Amino acid sequence: MNRNILKSIWAGLAGFVVGGILSYGTDYILGLHSLQYTAPLFILGIIFYRSVYVVIGCYITARLAPNHPMRHVLVLGLLGLILGILGSAATWDMNVGPHWYGLSVATLALPSAWLGGKLSALHLRKK
Repeated sequence: MNRNILKSIWAGLAGFVVGGILSYGTDYILGLHSLQYTAPLFILGIIFYRSVYVVIGCYITARLAPNHPMRHVLVLGLLGLILGILGSAATWDMNVGPHWYGLSVATLALPSAWLGGKLSALHLRKK
């Protein structure tokens, strides 16, 4: 396998894993096992910190990408969009939280990924 392909896979996995660990780690620390019976402002806070973690994960992906860092983060954002849609659809009738939460996760995936890539590009430009 081409060495750049392996580096690309590594970059994507690293960003995905970092975002996931930060998200689920924060959920664990806050004792969140379900969004059931949670106030809307609290859910907005969850959406905020998860979006920040996507930005951080995509920043890492862009920094590790062997070439075309924005392409890497947008693929990761597209993956987040798809997983968000599938997750929202799968839990729609399960009463695990408001429907707008799952839809917001899907909606914010690409913009958060793009922001992470742009922040990485700005950081590299300053160097």
